[in-house]
Amino acid sequence: MSALFDRLSALFELGHREPIPDLLSDERFAVAERTAKAAVLIAVTDRAEPGVILTQRPTTMRDHPGQVAFPGGKLDSGEGPVEAALREAHEELALHPQHVQLIGTSDRYQTGTGFDITPVLGVVPPDLPLTAHPREVEAWFEVPLRVVFERSNWTENEVFWRGRTRRYLEMDWQGFRIWGVTAAIIANLSRRIEIEALLGE
Repeated sequence: MSALFDRLSALFELGHREPIPDLLSDERFAVAERTAKAAVLIAVTDRAEPGVILTQRPTTMRDHPGQVAFPGGKLDSGEGPVEAALREAHEELALHPQHVQLIGTSDRYQTGTGFDITPVLGVVPPDLPLTAHPREVEAWFEVPLRVVFERSNWTENEVFWRGRTRRYLEMDWQGFRIWGVTAAIIANLSRRIEIEALLGE
């Protein structure tokens, strides 16, 4: 285990001891007729300036085409969120499960498109030779954890959707638009983990 893993594990456990009532969610927009359980892997890179690995989905995909996302997808029959997140990361990026030091599952996120997503947090070695599966991933990149955990780096926007005003967070990182579900999952996790304590500041 690494020093980053130890610090992140301790802060993760501390941050999840108490409920947070006003975490971001799109549950009120969800269409009840279409629901599916899913999981994503929040892979934090073990370096002096830790980053998080994100992907861009191909524009040809049925759900959330072209959007920035964590590696992940729907649970297969008999799978739990951890197994699904690890399997999907392996399928999408050739990120082998043996490279992931698991920390735990964080707050579930309900999407407006009917997905019930469980984020799975883990630490991975830096600079792994990842390879994007062409049908699953258009591109992948790494963004510093410090950048996405800093609330002032996000712009809050709103759109009228399904008869209601939906507010969402958005950030541009080197030409990649991080927003929507991925931004909300990051924002929720940032309320569980104190970034200054993690980075020793």
